[in-house]
Amino acid sequence: MIFTTHPSGVRLPGDLPADLDGLNALVELALDLRWSWNHGADALWRRFDPRLWDMTRNPWALLQTVSPHRIEALLADPVFRGEVDAMHATTRELADNPAWFQRTQPPAALAQVAYFSLEFMLSETLPIYSGGLGNVAGDQLKAAGDLGVPVVGVGLLYQQGYFRQVIDSDGAQQALYPYNDPGQMPVTPVRTADGDWLRIEVALPGYSVWLRAWQVRVGRVRLYLLDTNDIANFPIHRGITSELYGGGPELRLKQEIVLGIGGCRLLSALGIEADVFHLNEGHAALAVLERARTFMARSGQPFAVALAATRAGNLFTTHTAVSAGFDHYSPALVTQFLGHYAESLGITLKELLALGRQNADDASEDFNMAYLAVRGSGQVNAVSRLHGEVSRKLFAPLFPRCPAAEVPVGHVTNGVHVPSWDSAVSDRLWSDTCGQDRWLIGETDRLSSRIRDLPDTTLWDARVTARTKLVDDARARMALQVALSGGSAEAIEVAGQCLDANVLTLGFAKRFAAYKRPNLLLHDPERLLRLLNDVERPVQLILAGKAHPADREGQQLILRWSQMIRRPAARSRIVFLADYDMRLTEQLVQGVDVWLNTPRRPWEACGTSGMKVLVNGGLNLSELDGWWAEAYTPETGWSLGDRNERADDGASDAADAEQMYERLEQTVVPAFYARDERGIPVAWVAKIRESMAALTPVYSAARAVREYTERHYLPAAAAYRSRSADNGALGKQLVDRRKRLDRGWAAVRFGRFAFETRGSRHLFEVHVELGGIDPDMVRVELFADSQDGAPCVVTMDRATGNSSTGNTFESYVATVASTRAPQDYTARLLPDFRGTTNLLDDHRILWQR
Repeated sequence: MIFTTHPSGVRLPGDLPADLDGLNALVELALDLRWSWNHGADALWRRFDPRLWDMTRNPWALLQTVSPHRIEALLADPVFRGEVDAMHATTRELADNPAWFQRTQPPAALAQVAYFSLEFMLSETLPIYSGGLGNVAGDQLKAAGDLGVPVVGVGLLYQQGYFRQVIDSDGAQQALYPYNDPGQMPVTPVRTADGDWLRIEVALPGYSVWLRAWQVRVGRVRLYLLDTNDIANFPIHRGITSELYGGGPELRLKQEIVLGIGGCRLLSALGIEADVFHLNEGHAALAVLERARTFMARSGQPFAVALAATRAGNLFTTHTAVSAGFDHYSPALVTQFLGHYAESLGITLKELLALGRQNADDASEDFNMAYLAVRGSGQVNAVSRLHGEVSRKLFAPLFPRCPAAEVPVGHVTNGVHVPSWDSAVSDRLWSDTCGQDRWLIGETDRLSSRIRDLPDTTLWDARVTARTKLVDDARARMALQVALSGGSAEAIEVAGQCLDANVLTLGFAKRFAAYKRPNLLLHDPERLLRLLNDVERPVQLILAGKAHPADREGQQLILRWSQMIRRPAARSRIVFLADYDMRLTEQLVQGVDVWLNTPRRPWEACGTSGMKVLVNGGLNLSELDGWWAEAYTPETGWSLGDRNERADDGASDAADAEQMYERLEQTVVPAFYARDERGIPVAWVAKIRESMAALTPVYSAARAVREYTERHYLPAAAAYRSRSADNGALGKQLVDRRKRLDRGWAAVRFGRFAFETRGSRHLFEVHVELGGIDPDMVRVELFADSQDGAPCVVTMDRATGNSSTGNTFESYVATVASTRAPQDYTARLLPDFRGTTNLLDDHRILWQR
């Protein structure tokens, strides 16, 4: 093969001249994933090869596949060249002009955020994702670029990625692992100034593993990916980055070493000094250790000081709703792969293991990556309000004397990158109504008010168009599925005629796992069939989703739907679309009328699939779990459940299934078919309007990234700079103070606790024997349990010291409103260090009673 070296450093096959006029702009556009959410780019790329474009949606592959003569001819076409130049100019302008962050924050407030994630869902052309976790990472990376927030992504480039799904002739799931050719993906090698491929070394027991570095352009931001498929590696190590969520614990631990330790070293090699490390789940927890090790080398401080200094700049986002979902490894496995690493940190293996254990002295306890992430971070957040409550319970064992409401886990509810999920029709509707920059400026009130002014006909016409396109896409997919499974010509023709563009269309697409209850609608198959085949008010259902290859129960759930679909009464009303990926997700969320979500509460940490239908005028019928628990109102959709936790039993599922049938039969379906003289379901459209106006701006990644920036990134950057200044002087002070507390804490005692009421105020006084601890190292608070969701906490003032029977004590006083009985209050004592995050730095609490 003949290659042309392009000025960008990438290679194009063929004999194209490197200085071909317009080629530079074309290459830049193809390698920037901004095209993936630019509807205007679709027509440009289709010009190269319409059939190949429809099959791949991959501009970079197109440029390498079509003939050089075709590229030259298109660039010589003035109309095409004008489109390329205009799009290139717009891309450059968006990258260069000040965005939200530059307009609202001082330049020095935040230098860089490093966002670590095991998966990123950015485009179907880059298959390094599985589902929700990657969706959040990819959408937040895109939104950060839109808003100008200085974020850089760190992840892995998988040779096979997550499995591809085929439904065989028996209706069962089969897993395939096609090779992902980096040359066909929009990635480029990261090269040194000398032109060498940047390679990172990570030592494992007895040998080193070499990591190759790749770059992905995502608008303003960059995503750096590591892979182990380097010829210098032993064959067994070349496959470390082969599959996403494949293999056993050993492979997963090696991947997390590559991501956390290797990713941190990559940033150092690139000269990127990040103020903030954002860990998207516990997979990247080892980055907190490597960051501390790097600080040790730079400052000469020991590990404890380095961790105290760097912890303040680490943010851990947990997505897990059950403790079994945390990655955890046996002590033997951690010893094998990280024992030598403990030595480089200057700590013992026992000390390293203690960072990932609830009980540091239990030698049999596994090493929990989420525990390490919590102990190594200055801030921890969940991904919805309800998930925050769940997470505080999950992490409560790490804070044994802390009230549940004060376990230091907050929440930032997820959002989706709206431009990635809106249809071309919706994009035009929103652009005409709210402007091209609607997702870049943060004016949610303006967006809501303008959408509420849209007439019924505009909204309904958009929905009809979207549903029709979905039915066309589903028919094409089903015909291909039947053909690939060996179906007859007649079966292929029948599959290509499924569904009806005029029928109420429900969508359900999720990972098929038991807790998501994808088969809730199958609780009463005959009742479902009656619902689907009602003569006056028919319904159709489009399903999609994968079950992990090791999840036999999940695969059986898919098989049950396959068996249901084969029934003659269901064939034209239910389809299961195989190989659920980003492309299929787009088609579904853009076209369905109602999105179904049926998790067992509170196991859905957030869920983002239902957010994607909002911009397209789809409505949600969902369990009150995750984001829907805080978003739902009767004006915007429909709910399932009663805000109580669901038991993992048949009775709970039966009750929820009954409610779902009733909601569909008595409310949802009648509303869709209740038409006025214009043929418009006015009440239905009213829900569409309010859902679009009230929820789309709020449940967007733009809102989520702004919230992360203001509530977490900026404070974390300031705290990190403060602690790391002067070679970690404040970090050392924190460690020294902690040691002094260790020596004197056991001697601290509460003495007299008294109160009196004067009018509308309670006056409290408490005596504390500090046992030699400096009063400036602690604070005393009055505490009362919550009456309305948050406990009452009042910091007490230190009065003069006194002595009684030879013991020295400090007197603390406070006054509070007498709206509660004085007996509701108790006193407590906590460490109080300047510039700390308190419980995440030191979880000790001494209670007066």
